[in-house]
Amino acid sequence: MINTKIYKSVYTLAEKLLEADRKGHQEAFNWLYSELKTVCVDNENTDKDHPEQWETLADFTAELDEALVIYDKALEKAKAINSKDHLSSIAFSMAVIQVELGQKDAAITSLQNAKITANKIEDKEFKAEIDELLTKWLAE
Repeated sequence: MINTKIYKSVYTLAEKLLEADRKGHQEAFNWLYSELKTVCVDNENTDKDHPEQWETLADFTAELDEALVIYDKALEKAKAINSKDHLSSIAFSMAVIQVELGQKDAAITSLQNAKITANKIEDKEFKAEIDELLTKWLAE
């Protein structure tokens, strides 16, 4: 389970990043992004390390190739604690980026992995979204 203090810190930074992005405040966004990255790096390989912070960092990473690398790190951390929610959401996010980068086969594999791990989670809408996208991509 993620440390409450870190969760609040990551959540607050994410809210502020969304707000800065919405308002087009690039300088504030960059500063907040570096703060979030610092939280991740400072906690890496400690008992405070958690896939949530890495997934959030990847969510706000503009460079798609770099985001994939960070999602991959988040995925490894989610595997280590066997967090089905994180495993499925990270794999889904990776699939969306892989399709954007023209890596359709990798995207389908990621989405299939998301489907497998999602069978153990509660979010029925998310499961349906995964199924719909997988059906669409396999039919193309």
